[in-house]
Amino acid sequence: MGLSLEQKQAMVSEVSAKLSSAQAVIVAEYRGLDVERVTQLRSKARKSGLYLRVLKNTLARRAVKGTPFEKLTEQMVGPLMYGIAADPVAGAKVLSEFAKENELFVIKAGAMSGSVMSAKDIKALAALPSREELLATLVGTLQAPITKLVRTMNEVPGKFVRTLAAYHEAKAKAAA
Repeated sequence: MGLSLEQKQAMVSEVSAKLSSAQAVIVAEYRGLDVERVTQLRSKARKSGLYLRVLKNTLARRAVKGTPFEKLTEQMVGPLMYGIAADPVAGAKVLSEFAKENELFVIKAGAMSGSVMSAKDIKALAALPSREELLATLVGTLQAPITKLVRTMNEVPGKFVRTLAAYHEAKAKAAA
């Protein structure tokens, strides 16, 4: 039995809401995958903030209409799974890693910032460091000069105290 009109409208509005806050959409063919593997993929996707959905292509076309991902409609052919990501790198990593482990899962295309990406582009995107890794690198880079300055400032009084101690020892030896 097919979906009712209300169910279809609810699906389209749910996906449209996700698309409004998304940075990227990745489209993949999942034909031949068993339920266990799809469940594993959904679990990994949930952990990384990737929203996965299997939709009829006509409903997906309606959902992307009027969004920056509208150019992706030409790629919507066959049984597809749609990955909607707020963090494009994290989404691409999850799906690319899963595609490496499962040859039946094939990334077809994606869209980001109003442009369509090929499967090769998505693999290149997956190779980039994640937002968290970039932020950690930035914090480390910003923190290094401050840490050096603090160590240098702490060394000046320490050196002075050691000099006084050496002077005191030298005087004590000279007196003895």
